[in-house]
Amino acid sequence: MFVDQVRITAKAGNGGNGAVSFHREKFVQNGGPDGGDGGNGGSVILCADPNMHTLMDFRFQRKFQAESGDNGSSALRRGKSGSDLVIKVPVGTIVRLMPEGKVVADMHETGERRVLLKGGNGGWGNARFATATRQAPGFANPGQKTEIREFELELKSIADVGLVGFPNVGKSSLLAAVTAAKPKIANYHFTTLQPNLGICRQYGVDFIMADIPGLVEGASEGVGLGYQFLRHVERTRLLLHVVDISGSEGRDPVEDFEQISDELAAYGELAERPMIVAANKMDLPGAEENLERLRQHLHGTDIEVYPISAATHQGLKELMGAVVRVLPTLPEIRVFEAEEVEEVIDPNPYEVHRRDDGAYEVSGPLCDRLLASVNFSEQDSLNYFHRTLRARGVIDALREMGAGEGDTVVFGDMEFEFVE
Repeated sequence: MFVDQVRITAKAGNGGNGAVSFHREKFVQNGGPDGGDGGNGGSVILCADPNMHTLMDFRFQRKFQAESGDNGSSALRRGKSGSDLVIKVPVGTIVRLMPEGKVVADMHETGERRVLLKGGNGGWGNARFATATRQAPGFANPGQKTEIREFELELKSIADVGLVGFPNVGKSSLLAAVTAAKPKIANYHFTTLQPNLGICRQYGVDFIMADIPGLVEGASEGVGLGYQFLRHVERTRLLLHVVDISGSEGRDPVEDFEQISDELAAYGELAERPMIVAANKMDLPGAEENLERLRQHLHGTDIEVYPISAATHQGLKELMGAVVRVLPTLPEIRVFEAEEVEEVIDPNPYEVHRRDDGAYEVSGPLCDRLLASVNFSEQDSLNYFHRTLRARGVIDALREMGAGEGDTVVFGDMEFEFVE
């Protein structure tokens, strides 16, 4: 099964906590602080793998989490950093951050690596907080916690030339005739159910050709199979529009050309993409008359028409010669501009509200971090706690809410008396 669009969740590793420890050994009664730092959490890294051609693997695994860092320990030992998690994706994968939908990575080059989410930093051990006046700090920092983020992966094939047209007009036959690709070929509609890529070597020039599943009228609005595969035409530099010039299925090739052109225009900027028309099935009756009608219809435009037969290889040399002549004049494959994934920072790190029982409750990320880093049985740690509350404006916020001397203030599971 071909899968070209999935959603996943990813989380970088948390940083390890710093350690609270004091040096102890024989004949050393009061050693100094020697708590080590926590290790950094592992990052989530994307890698463009040329051996992957679909996002099928992500249908069975949609949650990814890098390893967290270990906590620090005594003797200034730093915790082990978490291992990075490498997620392999096909070349041409676009990664969007949800729900915003902004592009954060375009994996358009083989072997390209990109850090999607950076691991959390490890917390400082108590040895970091030792000063001339605070020689035995009894507190340390917790490691940085990371957030779970949701991403959408969308595969847009990397190809120089894209074959477009109605079902059963001979796109797969043309791809098989000019490349080493072996797409499924049969005389019925929608034989091709996924984009097929082939490397074409003509006149000493190599380029990639993509066979896009057949479009139908209304494809840009979700009709038929074409809509979900139109994204694979977005990167192509040149469109090779294949039409059944014989009208073997009772359709008019001129009307077919216009309908496909309308669908390309409705999808986006594809109507402005340079195009060459391959009038296929010239070996069938009625082809000559329809070829003249199509040329008259396109008279005055810069669209060239080449009569071919993919079955008998008639005209393929001339068609490929035109492709090789036009490609060097066209811009390179489109690359989507990516933005960095910003670290989630709470603009309101704490909230203060008054409970029904009259107590004032402080909650939020700031309080969680403080409670995790403070040793309430140690005076220096308590002083650090109070200084941080004043510096971050918590004391002023409590005072503005009406807190006075002796009122109860709740931090998580801890209760304190408000002191001016």
